[in-house]
Amino acid sequence: MKEQLQTHAIAEFVKKTSFEDIPADITEQLKRHLLDSIGSFIYAVNHPSVEKLINQVKELSAGGPCKTPVAGNITVDKAAGLYTALIRFPDFMDNFLAKESTCHPCDNIGALLAASQLLGRNGKDFLTAMALGYQIECRMIEQTPVMTKGFDHTALLSYSLSTALSKLFGLSEQETAHALGIAGCSINPLVTGRASYTFEWKGFASALVALECMNIIYMAKNGITGPIQIFDLEHKGFKEIFGMELKYDWSKENFELIRKCILKSYNSEVHTQPAVEAALELKNEHQLMAGDIEQVIVTTFLTAYHIVGGGEYGERYQVYTKEQADHSLPYVMAASLLDGQLYPEQFLVERINSDDVQQLLKKVKVQTSSPLHRPVKLAGLLDKYTEAYPDKTMTKVEIKLTGGKKVQKEKEDYKGFFTRAFTWDDTIEKFKKMSGKNAKKKLQTQVIEIIEDLENRNIGELMDLLATIR
Repeated sequence: MKEQLQTHAIAEFVKKTSFEDIPADITEQLKRHLLDSIGSFIYAVNHPSVEKLINQVKELSAGGPCKTPVAGNITVDKAAGLYTALIRFPDFMDNFLAKESTCHPCDNIGALLAASQLLGRNGKDFLTAMALGYQIECRMIEQTPVMTKGFDHTALLSYSLSTALSKLFGLSEQETAHALGIAGCSINPLVTGRASYTFEWKGFASALVALECMNIIYMAKNGITGPIQIFDLEHKGFKEIFGMELKYDWSKENFELIRKCILKSYNSEVHTQPAVEAALELKNEHQLMAGDIEQVIVTTFLTAYHIVGGGEYGERYQVYTKEQADHSLPYVMAASLLDGQLYPEQFLVERINSDDVQQLLKKVKVQTSSPLHRPVKLAGLLDKYTEAYPDKTMTKVEIKLTGGKKVQKEKEDYKGFFTRAFTWDDTIEKFKKMSGKNAKKKLQTQVIEIIEDLENRNIGELMDLLATIR
């Protein structure tokens, strides 16, 4: 018998999945991730960078069926992009870590909210699509780590989001497979957007993917066909182009990877989280002041070193904007040690460019426990921090003080990691901190109540509330 195409296998998995197939603990976790995402959504509505996007949306999409905060009524594809940007831009969202790549599964949420708003979908429909988007993106990140080839992880978001949207729109298995083929041939962003020097586009890349996927769904829905053999072609297909093969048995999928999705305690790149937690604990335990610090040495795993510590993604000491700051381990260590927290306030332009933080970040040294960085597999064997990743995020922070004293702390995870996951109360606390500037307490309470009981509610209730934010 001829082997089933990967696009058809994914489409079959999507078509067969119902809300009842999602384990109860995962449903509750998805609600926590949704509430966490909505906190960023509300915070970002009047962020200067997001206002630029809103102006663009208004110019191109005046009027439409989706009622949104700030932008008013716009079309569903523009709403998908806007909602995704609002969730993503603060860079305080969730993550999934694989050995050679990472992603933000909540990048799926914005377009699913827009589609559910348009179609009048209920909470069970939304959570089912959200589970599919999360699991498919995480599985592909594990199976095909395209970041190692210079492509952004949002390239794989195009597959997960097109299938999750297919579920909400009720596309057939064949239409879903065609949507996958079109997305795979059309959306291949480069990892350049995350390299130093880092610009605003880092926070908007997934928004464009969301907009494009919404358009692709309408194409497939109207019968446009795409290259469904994208994963199975020997020549000119995914395998030859990326140098890696997707050959997974989707009939065995069970949503297990969602349990390894993680939330952030601190408003910075995910791999900095254990170092920031260690720095804050040392500051509190030893009553550290900036004048006491001669040097901060962070020993971490290779992925963190390369992305935020001055490795392959470029140097991280030239820090003048939010985008560079939240991806600079030297900056987030300095800001944490000075301010005793790491929230959006630490990424305001005036804070970033203050003399005290600029001086202290230059005292931060980032290193790995082994000087060997290539090849990765050999380096991992020689470096216990790298070998343990991604099941652990081992990091050591050593602070040398004036007078010769040294204090240090080692971490293997942080609060928010899957080994120390957020509770519902933890998530509510973070949501209130993030949304408090733009949402009154009554609105905050209503959002929490809707999401907590989402399987018995309609997404329209949530979106009507969010549309009132100005």
